[in-house]
Amino acid sequence: MMQNPARLWLCPDQIFDGAALRGGMALAVSGGVVEALVPVSALPPKAHRERLRGTVTAGFLDLQVNGGGGAFFNAAPAPDTVRSIAAAHRRFGTVGILPTVITDAPEVLDRAVGAMFSVWGAPGILGLHIEGPHISVARRGTHAERFIRPLDDRTIAHVAALRKNRIPVMITLAPEATVPGQIAALAATGAVVSIGHSDTGAEAVRAALAEGASCFTHLFNAMSPLLNRAPGVTGAAINSIAYAGIICDGHHVADEVVVLAVRARPVPDRMFLVSDAMPTVGGPDHFDLYGQEIRLVGGRLVNAAGSLAGAHVTMAESVTRAIRVLGLPAETVLKMAVTVPAQVIGQPALSRLEGRAVRDLLVLSADWAVTADVATALDIP
Repeated sequence: MMQNPARLWLCPDQIFDGAALRGGMALAVSGGVVEALVPVSALPPKAHRERLRGTVTAGFLDLQVNGGGGAFFNAAPAPDTVRSIAAAHRRFGTVGILPTVITDAPEVLDRAVGAMFSVWGAPGILGLHIEGPHISVARRGTHAERFIRPLDDRTIAHVAALRKNRIPVMITLAPEATVPGQIAALAATGAVVSIGHSDTGAEAVRAALAEGASCFTHLFNAMSPLLNRAPGVTGAAINSIAYAGIICDGHHVADEVVVLAVRARPVPDRMFLVSDAMPTVGGPDHFDLYGQEIRLVGGRLVNAAGSLAGAHVTMAESVTRAIRVLGLPAETVLKMAVTVPAQVIGQPALSRLEGRAVRDLLVLSADWAVTADVATALDIP
């Protein structure tokens, strides 16, 4: 392997290999792809080495992305919209997304599913996240009440069709919007059933988990809270071994509460960061949601009543904040942005460096900000 004269040995300060931060390692790069990780001490004397300041990691994965670059999936559920959103987030270090269609008319979901079949396989498209419309009216957040409805055969058929074609699917629903057996039917397809926008109690949550639900959507937001005599969805989520996404923008969840949730989970590596990003990320400071203008004010996306309406944050900003402001360990946070989401959608290879194109790898500075992708840093076409 080391005899290839075209091989470049990339030697960063440290690498995140999907499991741990490691110093003294070199990445063998050939043809724009990482072939192997080797200790620097094992390189031959005449190896073509390229020193790189910072930490190299696989790019971030975001499992809840409503929009970006001015494009909004619900407003135009078409292949070009998905491509535009993915391209907007890639500029900030997110190399893979689940485009997310929120509560809307049945025809909107139909078109979103059709778009996913058309765009599947394009760079950065990991699958589809269906968030609603099968949710609780009481915990709908900014989702339009007029479109909320119980889980039906139409949605189940869409999920089954996507999964038949091996397209990853996450579906956020409220247990109270289902009847016994429906969650099991969805889980049997291989879809990730995520509990969210729910006002039910802990007992119903435990029943949904037993049926096959394996995740929670934006922990703390749009779910019944943790109280001393009523754990609610929030308490049941934290005390479970299921995965849970969380928004780390300083607005949706208090910083101290994010830290508490990460530390309180009974097993490690079950929390992952999501942006819940709207079209303003990489785009204009406003957009239309259900005919109402949503504006960016002081870093918050708000409707006319001043209520939160999605998030204006990138995964890169979330990572930096979680490490520098919240004080969470860097390895834990990088797992939350790379390793855990890869596990959630059944694509563990996306958290590793071997076999990855250098354009999908990031260089992080000493303060954990994204400085460039590796291809750009090394001027590799």
